[in-house]
Amino acid sequence: MDYLEQRRKLRQMVQERLDYGRDYTDEEVEDTIDEVLMEQENLELCSVELRRRLRKELFDSLRRLDILQIFVDDSSVTEIMINGLDHIFVERDGQLQELDRAFDSMEKLQDVIQQIVAGCNRVVNEASPIVDARLSNGARVNIVMSPIALNGPIITIRRFPDKPITMQKLIAMETISPEAADFLKTLVKAGYNIFVSGGTGSGKTTFLNVLSGFIPPEQRIITIEDSAELQLQGIPNLVRLETRNGNAEGCREIGIRELIRSSLRMRPDRIIVGEVRGAEAIDMLQCIPGMTAVCLQDMQTARPICCRDWRIWYSWEWICRFRQSATR
Repeated sequence: MDYLEQRRKLRQMVQERLDYGRDYTDEEVEDTIDEVLMEQENLELCSVELRRRLRKELFDSLRRLDILQIFVDDSSVTEIMINGLDHIFVERDGQLQELDRAFDSMEKLQDVIQQIVAGCNRVVNEASPIVDARLSNGARVNIVMSPIALNGPIITIRRFPDKPITMQKLIAMETISPEAADFLKTLVKAGYNIFVSGGTGSGKTTFLNVLSGFIPPEQRIITIEDSAELQLQGIPNLVRLETRNGNAEGCREIGIRELIRSSLRMRPDRIIVGEVRGAEAIDMLQCIPGMTAVCLQDMQTARPICCRDWRIWYSWEWICRFRQSATR
């Protein structure tokens, strides 16, 4: 019997001993797994390391994210991509690699998906096949189901650093010059309006977290996001708002546009919008004092097309220079 088949059999044995009519603690599930492993005579000759691996993988399959959990916990992994049942990729140090792993069944993959969305009160199914969610550790998750995804469920997990990156670290990595860092610090402290623009995976959220470290701690900050992923530190008066999808139970959708309008009644000193991808850009621009006309930049030339507020233009130029140096 190969390893995968043995693990599948052991998992079934553990499930048969659990009464799903009651809630179990993690410790009780671990004790049940230990009992099953102790009874297996064919495991006596296995190494301690293999038994420990079996124990963890069985627990992860029952209480966590199955084969994904080890990569969610791995600080060297920045992205996890699941393309259907048996094509799993991870990104380490900017390099993609395919894993020699697969889910036991489509039912197990569906269980993992439902576990993810249930953890942040979201719903995904054939009627609503696209959803943004997050894990308990703050990782961002995008899920696309059939009939939109033709080769099976697609899951993309963006894992953020355990320790937030600081401006000092960006300078040490030569991602940004000390002069540009000082200039941006001055802009943030003075309350200038700043746009952060960049391609997928270019570090927009990371850079926004870095800039937020310069916000005076006595100010009231409101963040608005599709799925909460900003990691603002040292701000006691912090309000975090997150959009909500509509569902069949009658809960209506609450989007970024509505949250922006509502946040203006909360006496904010600053509003941080995590990501702007649609009509909410109009509401955001209307919130900017003295702003009369702004067109978003052309992504190739990285220059503003129209902007009548010189402060924003000047800030934008420095952000664009940062982005260009970061991609070299």
